Amino acid sequence: MNIFPQRTKKFENWRYLVLFILVATVFGYYILRLFDIQVLQGERFFAQAEENRTQVISDPAIRGTIYDRNGVVLAQNVPSYNVVVVPGYLPDDEGDQQAIFRELSELIDMPVSMGDTDEETVRNFTPCFNELGISQVVYIADTNWPYQSTALMCNVSQDIAMVVMENREDWPGVDVEISAVRQYPTGELTSEIIGFLGPIPAVLEDYYVEQGFVANRDKVGYAGVEQSLNEILAGTNGTRTVEVNVAGEILRNLSEPVEPVPGENVYLTIDVRLQNIAREALISEIDFWNNYFGETLSNSGVVIAMNPQTGEILALVSYPNYENNRMEQAIPGYYYEQLSEDPQQPLFNHAISGEYPPGSVYKMTSALGILNEGVVTPEYEIEDPGMITVVQRFYENDPGVPRQFVCWDRNGHGMVNFKWGVAYSCNVYWHKVAGGFEDEVPDGGLGIWRMSEYAEALGYGSLTGIELPGEQEGLVPNPTWKRINLGENWATGDTYTAAIGQGFVLATPLQVLNSIATIANGGKLMNLTIINEVITKDGTVTQQLEPSYRWDITEDPLIDVYDGNVTTGETKTVEPWVIELANEAMRLVVTDGTASSYDIERHAALFRDDSSQSGGKTGTAEYCDDVAQSKGLCEFGEWPAHAWYVGYAPWDNAEIAVVAFVYNGTEGSTLSAPVARRVIDAYFELKAIDAAGTP
Repeated sequence: MNIFPQRTKKFENWRYLVLFILVATVFGYYILRLFDIQVLQGERFFAQAEENRTQVISDPAIRGTIYDRNGVVLAQNVPSYNVVVVPGYLPDDEGDQQAIFRELSELIDMPVSMGDTDEETVRNFTPCFNELGISQVVYIADTNWPYQSTALMCNVSQDIAMVVMENREDWPGVDVEISAVRQYPTGELTSEIIGFLGPIPAVLEDYYVEQGFVANRDKVGYAGVEQSLNEILAGTNGTRTVEVNVAGEILRNLSEPVEPVPGENVYLTIDVRLQNIAREALISEIDFWNNYFGETLSNSGVVIAMNPQTGEILALVSYPNYENNRMEQAIPGYYYEQLSEDPQQPLFNHAISGEYPPGSVYKMTSALGILNEGVVTPEYEIEDPGMITVVQRFYENDPGVPRQFVCWDRNGHGMVNFKWGVAYSCNVYWHKVAGGFEDEVPDGGLGIWRMSEYAEALGYGSLTGIELPGEQEGLVPNPTWKRINLGENWATGDTYTAAIGQGFVLATPLQVLNSIATIANGGKLMNLTIINEVITKDGTVTQQLEPSYRWDITEDPLIDVYDGNVTTGETKTVEPWVIELANEAMRLVVTDGTASSYDIERHAALFRDDSSQSGGKTGTAEYCDDVAQSKGLCEFGEWPAHAWYVGYAPWDNAEIAVVAFVYNGTEGSTLSAPVARRVIDAYFELKAIDAAGTP
């Protein structure tokens, strides 16, 4: 018998309550958390999960080919064989890996091990362009993207590529990928037109990524039509959405791939045959005079040829330029630095971006103005004594100071009318008719405001719109411009110097050519172009050359800013007879004027036996830039000069117009005119060859 009384322990109710609350709290938390994850944040976590298991891959589009007008390839894609490695597929055994590396090293001439793989090396790692060994490249790739291919050696020979492909079974994880590399068959002959490709710049990365490009893989145009027509040439990248495992290995496509759209092919208006002749003519003429003087007179110049009736650019030479084939795989830093530091600026397109005083070719703006405004008649004769003295004033009541203006021929040309003023390029004639002179040309002559009207009507001071990057506007000065930019009043002498294309006047060679072409074609300022047609890969023509013009100066009124503040309300056009007379005068330049002079050194007249019946205008433009100042050449009366010549043929129905410009070339009639003559003659020779069907 149990002598101890039994006691029953009672579990207090509050303990049950605490236990219940504790369990309920735990379950409640997990239920709420599950609700938050599954419902409230379900879409976000689902998207993250999808992102972890899916990957969008961009497949590069094939860039379009660039041709000249006759189908000669100027830029194309060629296959580049790259030896690549996928670390995830290499053998697990370290010894087997090293055996593959040793055999591969001997084949592609790349060390098995070299260099360190510190943080900086990994951060700056670029496949093919590094100083690492095979083991280091594999380590970086295996750490960051084990199932993506990484290039070990780029642009290997086809023989090496075949050996690698034959050893795929023995070298798992090693393969060959074929990528497209841009090649320029004509190289420096057309590099100022074509340009080159380079990696997407960091400052423009967002812009290009939005367009579907892939940074650090895709290349974009850096100059020339490769840049200006990048959207047409580049095409559209394709996309694939794939499933990947945790290591990044592609398992399968999750949707139908979007195929890349190839870039369109572009046919330019350039004739590479004429381009070659123009370049050789310029270089040989410069070399001749450099050798003759026994010093470097010049090593820079421009030649451009166009069809004045259509605005097609047939040749465009900016010398010196660069070899764009050296940018095939990548832009070599040392070469780019060399080009950038060259004082001749080979990366700079002097034809469209160089702004120079146009010299006497600019006289044709005043030529139209003085006849059209009735300042003088064609027959009116003005005396050229070789030098005149003008009172230079800066404001109306300024007593002024005497200033002398001279003709290039200090002996003067005697009595000169309009045609001979053009033919002889008589400075004094143009000083007087443009700025006025005593009773001989009263009322201030043409004046700077009307002169600027005619200059702008011929395209000076505005872009031509050619499809090349970097074109500049030049400068047509007037009193308002000078007050705003220099803080000075316009002086009497400013008008006199502007009349002969000096002083503040600046123009690009392309503007100079288009201005004379406007006179040559009867008054139409053409829209210049280098695009003949654009064709898709399936042969569909998406863009075809349709010649157009900005305005016709014989039909479309000039902008009247005669007094510089308010317009007169009058409208005016250039009379056709004025243009006809200007063409006759430029024909006289060739037959009896400054371009007909006898070349003593060559023992020949510049335009003897001129079968093309050309017209033209010479120009010698004094200058004083940074280069001239550094050489101490900017002394009054001794300034150096650029050489200009613009010619076209036939003079009464022009098919071709050519401008030749030589930096520091001294005289246009001596150095530039022969270049233009050779290009004009070559054009008609090529035309005859094409007509006869001779290759």
